[in-house]
Amino acid sequence: MRVYDRFELPPDKAELHRRAVQLEWWTIAFFLVAVALLALTLGQSQAMKAAWIEDMLGLVPPAAFLIAARFRNRKPNDRFPYGYHRSVSIAFLAGSVALLGLGAYVVYDSLVRLIARERPPIGLIDVYGHQLWLGWLMIAALFATMVPAILLGRVKQRIARQLHDKVLYADAEMNRADWLTAGAAILGVLGIGVGLWWADAVAALVIGGDIVRDGTRTLRSAVANLMDNRPRVVDGSRPHPLRDNLLTAVRDHDWVADAWLRLREEGHVFVGELLVVPVPGTDRLVERLEELGAFARKFDWRMHDLVVAPVTRIDAAEREGSDRVRGLPYPQAGRPSGQESRTGSAG
Repeated sequence: MRVYDRFELPPDKAELHRRAVQLEWWTIAFFLVAVALLALTLGQSQAMKAAWIEDMLGLVPPAAFLIAARFRNRKPNDRFPYGYHRSVSIAFLAGSVALLGLGAYVVYDSLVRLIARERPPIGLIDVYGHQLWLGWLMIAALFATMVPAILLGRVKQRIARQLHDKVLYADAEMNRADWLTAGAAILGVLGIGVGLWWADAVAALVIGGDIVRDGTRTLRSAVANLMDNRPRVVDGSRPHPLRDNLLTAVRDHDWVADAWLRLREEGHVFVGELLVVPVPGTDRLVERLEELGAFARKFDWRMHDLVVAPVTRIDAAEREGSDRVRGLPYPQAGRPSGQESRTGSAG
């Protein structure tokens, strides 16, 4: 039996991953330009300051993705016998912390300035002998950062769903936060221009609140991944259907009386254990178990490392979705009947 100690993406997914790497390099270049551009037009606007800080922290998720991309596919060794797949999960955690930290800072700073009733001045600058309101330059700079962020975020979100890459999805959320920040900052600058001193701080506060919401959600998902929760779809909205689909396919084998499957995420891939109750009298059991393991790995490209073990019975307390795992004593002949077994504890 071949020991699967290294994971390679299928050709179509590998091409998507290469495209994602290129997008992240473009993202870093974009944020470096955006940070420099906003720094030149920053002024005293709180909303502009929030947009500037957001752009600086926006460098964290793409950098984390690129670092994880260099580590995720390294071969296991004596120190890391399970490989380096969790580098993706660590990068996801780093991106989530950056997102939450950004939002918390913006909310705090905006509240302080709003309570203090600060009135940020936006003065005039001389352009070729003409007096120009600095706010127009601020708005132009913000518009210049909005369009690339929208385009990058949409493309990354689509690729992240196809790759099951939560780091890339968190980065797409960061891009969404970036263009929302720019839009709210534009409203804040315009508010100052028409005499609404509080518009700037309120705009920054709205920006911060939205970023905190996204950061909290992604951080919760990142921590749950490290706690080996049941795999979920890339946006965390629901459990991933692969487990139930694979378990149903395994139980359809005529020599399998019952089965139980436990999966966890390690970056792009799923690993876990499959317990199988063979039908009494099953011949070539070892070969059948190896074939079943190969079948499970071919069932979906995300399946990487699956331990398949025969057991005499399964007593599982788990009752998720349509799954109804039944305990079947090994001596009983035939496939499981409708009689439910006593439930016990599942690891």
